[in-house]
Amino acid sequence: MDASTSAHRVLLLLTARSYRGEAFAQAAHRLGVEVVPVVDMQAPLAEHWGYRLGVDFNRPAAAIQRMVDDAAQRPVSAILAVDDSGVVLAAAAAQRLGLPHNDPAAALAARDKFTMRGLMAAAGVPCPVFRRFAFNDDPAAVAQQVDYPCVVKPLNLNGSRGVMRADSPAEFTAAVARLARILAQEPPGAACTHYLVEDFIPGREVALEGLLDQGKLTVLALFDKPDPLDGPFFEETIYVTPSRLPADVQAAIAGCAGRAAHALGLRMGPVHAELRVNGQGPWMLEIAGRSIGGLCGQTLRFDADQSLEDLILRQACGLPIPSTRRAGRASGVMMIPIPQAGILAGIAGVDAARTVPHIEEVTITARLHYPLVPLPEGDSYLGFIFARAEQPDEVEAALRAAHACLRFEVVPEFSLEL
Repeated sequence: MDASTSAHRVLLLLTARSYRGEAFAQAAHRLGVEVVPVVDMQAPLAEHWGYRLGVDFNRPAAAIQRMVDDAAQRPVSAILAVDDSGVVLAAAAAQRLGLPHNDPAAALAARDKFTMRGLMAAAGVPCPVFRRFAFNDDPAAVAQQVDYPCVVKPLNLNGSRGVMRADSPAEFTAAVARLARILAQEPPGAACTHYLVEDFIPGREVALEGLLDQGKLTVLALFDKPDPLDGPFFEETIYVTPSRLPADVQAAIAGCAGRAAHALGLRMGPVHAELRVNGQGPWMLEIAGRSIGGLCGQTLRFDADQSLEDLILRQACGLPIPSTRRAGRASGVMMIPIPQAGILAGIAGVDAARTVPHIEEVTITARLHYPLVPLPEGDSYLGFIFARAEQPDEVEAALRAAHACLRFEVVPEFSLEL
């Protein structure tokens, strides 16, 4: 179906750095849905890069009015956000237009870790003991008030950026100072006055991908994270599904995630949850009112040859969903970690990695001759490795073997001749 005659039109909020715009565009083409990118970019610059709608996410009133004006010209079926940066704006704009949406307060709660923790704790959802402190508090005094090991984290940065473990008062004060430097680079107006400190929860970490419909959670996939995430930083690497955890543990994880969504007031659309599991059961770390980040969604396929983006667009437009059952064999993705800070000067071994049995694709997203910034300051990866096999163990082994083939030459910035 040609976009000009599409019965469904979706505004898709994303940034210039979003990985998934193309995946949504492909899904929209399959479904005959028109997707209009709404990019966090000044309008003249957006037009220069071929985007019809450029708005400033940090000026929500003006951005919402721009979307309302666009919808007055051509009706809109839904407003979706690809990344965390757009979820609150999408909810508010959808509310203004009378479209199906999460309450903006719920979307905001899923973005602010302190608010999220408070709502989950009040609802009895298992989560770490937490406290919020101001950066102008004396960090040495605060260091005497917390239990160790603990985790220092920002209130609303994406992923694991700025998240650090501290095992002693000295490590705590160093982590707070480092986080303050990270947040000093954020745009003016960002909430950078406070930070969160919470107990470190030992155990295995998992990620849950789901869809909410009138508050009911359907689990689309549960990913194991086989690499331990014990700090001092928390860079994610391998995701493998289906989970190898026992069925009763998986059911407990799903129940915990569903209660967390309810506690925040999330009722519709995609959710991505991070949990830890130990002898006491599942613990909620975070739940986001959007789908999985990066290119990781490519590892999921569903019956009737549906992608994750197909399901999200179908639900948003009120189209029938043939099935939410994950199709086929075990699958997984490796987010290729950045080994060190510097300039990416060379890449080798990609072809060899692609020949590893069960590897479907190796996608390098980092650009040659550009700076690399690892965690906790950075928020990106070198690329993604995808694998599919009969068993999860085979998927994990293939991802590790393919990663071992790769070589990245990183040189310090100061060593380059200008």
